[in-house]
Amino acid sequence: MNATQSRPDRTLMVIIGIIAALAAVALAVVFSRGAPAPLDESTPAGIVQRYAAAIITGDEATAARYLSPDAPDLCMPGDRSPPNDNMRITLASTTIRGDTADVVVTMTTTYDGGLFGPSSYDSDGTVSLVKTDGSWRIESAPWELTVCPTPTVTR
Repeated sequence: MNATQSRPDRTLMVIIGIIAALAAVALAVVFSRGAPAPLDESTPAGIVQRYAAAIITGDEATAARYLSPDAPDLCMPGDRSPPNDNMRITLASTTIRGDTADVVVTMTTTYDGGLFGPSSYDSDGTVSLVKTDGSWRIESAPWELTVCPTPTVTR
């Protein structure tokens, strides 16, 4: 009898074991990522992150807490944005100038259907903030991220 045919190659078994371990680690990382970590609420980007999350989920009361006192005065009757859970917001840049700041975001909206499957549309927008009583508050936002907490009644 030939003893070499009945014994498995140990090197091959070690390589298969390493590949299996790497695959398990990769899956654990993918499934444990969840939502992005919240940015510091004392920063303009942190305020925009929380405001955008509230807008996307349709929570106007929470979104309104991040507005400056003058922001509702800027709303027009058609400015109300419906909730859109097909939208993803990505921070592009933040510029701070004393008591004002601009946060540029990329808004990606995904649409179902179409001949070739889902499609998406990217647009950039600027959220302007002002420091009020030591806290950053939103003064204006792109129409996709607009909330008017007190709707204007027109006759």
